[in-house]
Amino acid sequence: MKHYEVEILDAKTREKLCFLDKVEPHATIAEIKNLFTKSHPQWYPARQSLRLDPKGKSLKDEDVLQKLPVGTTATLYFRDLGAQISWVTVFLTEYAGPLFIYLLFYFRVPFIYGHKYDFTSSRHTVVHLACICHSFHYVKRLLETLFVHRFSHGTMPLRNIFKNCTYYWGFAAWMAYYINHPLYTPPTYGAQQVKLALAIFVICQLGNFSIHMALRDLRPAGSKTRKIPYPTKNPFTWLFLLVSCPNYTYEVGSWIGFAIMTQCLPVALFSLVGFIQMTIWAKGKHRSYLKEFRDYPPLRMPIVPFLL
Repeated sequence: MKHYEVEILDAKTREKLCFLDKVEPHATIAEIKNLFTKSHPQWYPARQSLRLDPKGKSLKDEDVLQKLPVGTTATLYFRDLGAQISWVTVFLTEYAGPLFIYLLFYFRVPFIYGHKYDFTSSRHTVVHLACICHSFHYVKRLLETLFVHRFSHGTMPLRNIFKNCTYYWGFAAWMAYYINHPLYTPPTYGAQQVKLALAIFVICQLGNFSIHMALRDLRPAGSKTRKIPYPTKNPFTWLFLLVSCPNYTYEVGSWIGFAIMTQCLPVALFSLVGFIQMTIWAKGKHRSYLKEFRDYPPLRMPIVPFLL
């Protein structure tokens, strides 16, 4: 069996960092990363991006050396991705924050609304309903992170946690301040508006959970297999007939319902910003589906049926 020699250079400076002798032809990029870590312990595998071209795409961990377009002496270029943190940790931090922060405002802890309002309670039913809905949403997200989601990437850059937490925690504090404010006024159309909004919120939360379960069942535990998601017997998954990422469609729908329920501007802005971000993600996933699967359903749009 012919062995490979693998030379690893710094993608920026072209400095030789490592030379691996007698590498098995069927070695994966993940195994090469482990070998590289032995000579450079500061760069653990999750920090490493190995590529065939200094400015090219990162090779996947499961790529096999002999199937790459290289000779028996392969040159790979290394890029440091920076300190990494697990997706589970990021999600738990992102979602636990808003849950806790919102409740501080709901219970009107001291130093928020003035001394005379400390630990008082709102007389408006919608305020209590909004707290239940907000808390339910984030408890659901935390439980899904622990028991439902299967991540294709184990880690993400540590710096992202600060950016993500600023977004989630900041918006949670902003909307909670106004919804739980002693001077808060209920929605214009009263109970009818609240009931309609609650129905939208509950339907979209059930839909979002149904999609997450369908996506989970699509990927066996521990694998990175990608398949085309299709509707199941669950009616909430039928949205797959029209969009590639119905989980995002339902997520945006939930926040629109919450915005109608509370009639609160910060909630509407959070919904808008979330919609813009999720549209970017959905378009990216839609593109990768089209690229990967020739028989991908042509009727599907990324996030909004028939439009977007």
